[in-house]
Amino acid sequence: LRLGRSFRVLRVMTSFAKLRILLTTLASSFVSLFWAMTLMFLFMYGSALSLCQSLQQTIGKDSLDFELRQWLFKWYGNGSRSLWTMFLITFSGGWPNYVQRLVDDVNPIYGAFFVAYVLVVVFAVTRIITAMFLKDTMQAASQDAQMVLREQRARKANLLKKLRRLFRSVDKSGDGNLSMAEFESALQQPAFQAVCQSLDLPENEAHEMFALLDDGDGLVSYHEF
Repeated sequence: LRLGRSFRVLRVMTSFAKLRILLTTLASSFVSLFWAMTLMFLFMYGSALSLCQSLQQTIGKDSLDFELRQWLFKWYGNGSRSLWTMFLITFSGGWPNYVQRLVDDVNPIYGAFFVAYVLVVVFAVTRIITAMFLKDTMQAASQDAQMVLREQRARKANLLKKLRRLFRSVDKSGDGNLSMAEFESALQQPAFQAVCQSLDLPENEAHEMFALLDDGDGLVSYHEF
C-alpha cells in the first residue's frame, strides 16, 4: 500500500515538473538576479539624477508655459519622481510618452540622451539579462531531466529488488518457479497487490501477465518473473 502511494506521489510531482524547473532556476539564479537588478537600478538612478538636475532651471522659468512646467514637475520634478519615470521608461514599453515633450518643447538634445538610454539599457542590457536567464532555465531543465532519469533508474532498481524479494516469498516450493496456484496465492498478499497497483495492473490483467510470462510449461521462472 505504501509503495502504491509512493508511485502516486511521484506521478503528481512529475505533473509539476515545470514549476520545479522554475523554482530551481530562481534559486540558482538569485545572485545573478540581484546583480542584474542592481545594474539596472544604477542605470535608472544615474539617468534620473541627471535629468532632474538638468531640468530644475527649466521648471523654474516663469516664461515657460505653465502647463508644460506642471508636466515637467510631475515626471522630473525631484529625484524620486524622476526615478519613477525612468522605471516606467525602462520597463513599461511606453517610453515615448515620457520623452516626446522634452524633445519637442524643451530641448532636442534630450532626444540624443534617450536614444542612447533606450539602445543601451532598454534594448541591449535587458536582452542580455533575458538571455542569461534563458540559459539558466535551459541548464536547470537539463539538470532536472538528468535528475528525473536518475530517479527513474532508482525507482526501477528499487522495484526490481522488491519483486525479487516478493518472488522468493511466494515461491513456496523453493524450486525457483512459480506455479499458477502460487501466483494466485501471491495475489492475496498486500505487498503483491501494492506492486500491481503501482504498475496500474488490475488483478485480472495480472493473470494475463502470468500467461504471457509462461513459456508453456505452466511455470514462471525467477528470470521470467
